[in-house]
Amino acid sequence: MAKQYDVLFRLLLIGDSGVGKTCLLCRFTDNEFHSSHISTIGVDFKMKTIEVDGIKVRIQIWDTAGQERYQTITKQYYRRAQGIFLVYDISSERSYQHIMKWVSDVDEYAPEGVQKILIGNKADEEQKRQVGREQGQQLAKEYGMDFYETSACTNLNIKESFTRLTELVLQAHRKELEGLRTPASNELALEELEEKEGKPEGPENSSKTCWC
Repeated sequence: MAKQYDVLFRLLLIGDSGVGKTCLLCRFTDNEFHSSHISTIGVDFKMKTIEVDGIKVRIQIWDTAGQERYQTITKQYYRRAQGIFLVYDISSERSYQHIMKWVSDVDEYAPEGVQKILIGNKADEEQKRQVGREQGQQLAKEYGMDFYETSACTNLNIKESFTRLTELVLQAHRKELEGLRTPASNELALEELEEKEGKPEGPENSSKTCWC
């Protein structure tokens, strides 16, 4: 049976509770959006395969709880991530201010060289905006990150942001993946990466429900 993907990467969504991390995930993987909010308990994940630069990438996207009581659990997943979205809500100045704390956690617990993108979510709620686009751009610049304002509600920049982070991870691992375009090395490269990554811990992907 032919391989359905060439390489597997693990991405992580972090940020305060209620900023819309689960909604971003569900919009990207299932093209679904639910306005009701039910907080994620601990950690959950979904998977999606996309093609970037001729390489079929299977991305395992971990959705973490933002509440402080779960952070001992969620920090365990930082070290296994190749890419991280740091998410705030443009209608919540508090969630924006807390990005500094989330960056500090990434610096402490994530592997060196992990790729990061800053996300200002809920861009559709312009009338409630507390954080200007320029503020997000400036913060991202300070930390050397790309920046997107997104909306899971209107599907603004969802595909673009996930594709961009995947591109950054591919670029960071370019040397390891140089052989992927030759069929003879596909199987070996994939097996080596999957062996290194190990099997995912946590609930089955199929059980994830999108209630934001």
